[in-house]
Amino acid sequence: MKKAFITTIVAGVLATQANAALETGASAPDFTAPASLDGSEFTYSLKDSLSAGPTVVYFYPSAYTQGCNIQAHTFAINMDKFREAGASVVGVSLDSIERLNDFSADPEYCAGQLPVVSDADGSIAESYDIQVRGGREGATDTRGVEIGHGFAERTTFIVSSDGKVVGTVGGVSPEENVTQSLQMIESLASR
Repeated sequence: MKKAFITTIVAGVLATQANAALETGASAPDFTAPASLDGSEFTYSLKDSLSAGPTVVYFYPSAYTQGCNIQAHTFAINMDKFREAGASVVGVSLDSIERLNDFSADPEYCAGQLPVVSDADGSIAESYDIQVRGGREGATDTRGVEIGHGFAERTTFIVSSDGKVVGTVGGVSPEENVTQSLQMIESLASR
């Protein structure tokens, strides 16, 4: 049974790696950027996060859009499991810090459980080779507010404390993205 479980995880990792921008084993680009946690702005540093343990860096298209709402909520309700495995989670999008202040505090989504970084100029996404598609002019979010920026592809990187990408998740549903990320973190913690 254990062998079947490990085989399933390895197959999942291999399947998702084909969609990943950075390859497993690559150095994760460091970044420092404006972020929000529970509605409060601060400066997020990946280097600082990694000094405390592995970090899940997940790119998502935009706050207050259907899949991103689901993914943020799923990460939020699973944050205790990530913490138990010694990991932290950070979301990255092209949203403005003002949008993220609302999103990070919203009890339906991030619920004050995880920080979200504003990559308004797309430089972090570019450094991770994340594809950014132009947003449709006049596109609105689930609140009816105009989005006004491009959309980063939904891709998640599992970064070990030494700064190496040890796994990626892409091309799956928002819930499965979180599930696979947690499985990789728990596997990393058990080594």
